[in-house]
Amino acid sequence: MKITKLILVGGFLGAGKTSLLWETAQKVMQNGQRVGLITNDQAPELVDTAILAREGVNVAEVNGSCFCCNFPGLVDATRKLRKEAEADVIIAEPVGSCTDLSATIVQPLKENLRGELLVGPLTVLADPIRFSNILNGGNAGLHPSAAYIFRKQLEESDIILISKSDLVSAEELVLLKEKAVLHFPKSEVMTVSSVSGVGLDEWLDKVQNSSDSGERLVEIDYDVYAEGEAVLGWLNSTVELTGESVDWDTFAQELMQGLSQQFDSMGASVGHVKILLESGNKYIVSNLTGKNSTLTFRQSAGTSHQARLTVNARVEMTPESLENIVKTTLAEIAGSSICQKVVVQRCLSPGRPNPTFRYDYVVK
Repeated sequence: MKITKLILVGGFLGAGKTSLLWETAQKVMQNGQRVGLITNDQAPELVDTAILAREGVNVAEVNGSCFCCNFPGLVDATRKLRKEAEADVIIAEPVGSCTDLSATIVQPLKENLRGELLVGPLTVLADPIRFSNILNGGNAGLHPSAAYIFRKQLEESDIILISKSDLVSAEELVLLKEKAVLHFPKSEVMTVSSVSGVGLDEWLDKVQNSSDSGERLVEIDYDVYAEGEAVLGWLNSTVELTGESVDWDTFAQELMQGLSQQFDSMGASVGHVKILLESGNKYIVSNLTGKNSTLTFRQSAGTSHQARLTVNARVEMTPESLENIVKTTLAEIAGSSICQKVVVQRCLSPGRPNPTFRYDYVVK
């Protein structure tokens, strides 16, 4: 069987990894290659997986733990896509709160799947607003231990890819790139916009045609790392909704506005909140990656009697508080006119990372 190119795209929660995956997958297919995507989370019922599958892309999901703690699951997913999708290129998105990817994912893949995969440079996606704050010595509104994870992701990267370049001016982008080069001289710094497509071809050409991956290992304090993940409450929920001719776009907007206002009033740092509201073959997607100003919507679910809502939330608070806020806000928006039936509800705080492998050398 042919050797498949594997592109790993890391980066902190809310950096825009899933949008980049989708745009990259389209580019790869336009170039006549078969593509597969791998999503990853601590729990099932992922918005990302559902959206990508709706777009007709071959998707495999590794859930229940991160790639590094379930390396066999990652291997199974890659082999599944190689076999069933005959993928020429696989793009994998690790959990956004994970670091130490070079030692725990890249090196084991290079050694154990030699002859099956050719691993491209480890790309770490960085939101320009949070990244700028980190470079200026701040914590980007995150708990110090969560900001530690952010910095370590950048430190171990082969490529730092500044995302959402359309949100900042050209002058700001140049300065940000110059600062990034000074702070992380061993990483190549590139920029991209998944909205406009600017920079996508250059980055894709780089990762597809280079086999220099995981070129450095970094020291990680696993106590700080564990705390940085544990400060976040994680909620994955799927709810069936029934009402009389409901405008689901308005429902989605009111729900996300309500959640955003709650988090802002509490001063709670948002990793990300994503919802997918599906009604038949129509759907609306919303993302929140910080304050209310980061809230976005796309597509339309239209008006109907039934819908299916999937919520993924990663917010700096206890799982119990997060679950209560989502449950209460959803009940307020639904009122007495919309019935709810919870299909899946998982709320947790990630446990201490326990990698399957952790290499102390770079595999050539």
